[in-house]
Amino acid sequence: MRIGALVVLVSAVIACSGCGGLFRQYEYEEDVYLSLDGSATVYVNSSIAALNDLRGATFDARPNARVDLEAVRAYFTTPVTRVIRVSSTRRSNRHFVHVRLEVDDVRRMSEAGPFAWSSYRFEKDGELLSYRQTIGAPAPRAQPARWDGDELTAFRLHAPSRIVDHNSPTGEERGSILAWEQPLEARLAGTPVTIDARMEPQSILARTLLLFGATMLAVALLFVVVIWWIVRPGRRPEAGG
Repeated sequence: MRIGALVVLVSAVIACSGCGGLFRQYEYEEDVYLSLDGSATVYVNSSIAALNDLRGATFDARPNARVDLEAVRAYFTTPVTRVIRVSSTRRSNRHFVHVRLEVDDVRRMSEAGPFAWSSYRFEKDGELLSYRQTIGAPAPRAQPARWDGDELTAFRLHAPSRIVDHNSPTGEERGSILAWEQPLEARLAGTPVTIDARMEPQSILARTLLLFGATMLAVALLFVVVIWWIVRPGRRPEAGG
């Protein structure tokens, strides 16, 4: 009986994931893993159809078409971006591509065609670092794909240090991740998305090591004080000794 109920539950989950009911149906996702020196690792996960409609690509989006990974690699390879890995999956009868790339200077990403819809700023702001990205209108598309209307796009910033201030509507996730979501329909219409965050100039790892070192130093000093108190000169012996 329990096994039957479990099968029904799993079937319902699979059905909901296919229609976007339980799981979020992202058609385009862009994750920027920022470093303090301005370099970044960028992940793009997108359906072929969304990549065509949003960025003006011309990949074959037919469900029975073969995904040309080399063409996708060539598309994302520019003078300011280096493609590290490209793969593909299939979901909801559509092909998705997954691209990992590296950039030496995030401020130059707008020079790359796939990211030309964005402007990037990363600079000192007093004692903090300020990151600002504005995603503008998509590339024009003569015959866009047919969409259901519940598809989503997402842009995420993975900060390298403690976030002090930001404008993400969903708040911080797991300490240093900020997300901005937008319906695909609004993204296709060119409704701008502004990513704004200020962070400390010291990495989370450095802060952790500094805190650990300070804690160890405090423990060592306490240990020295206790030892001194026990063996200090002139200490009277206890009564009855």
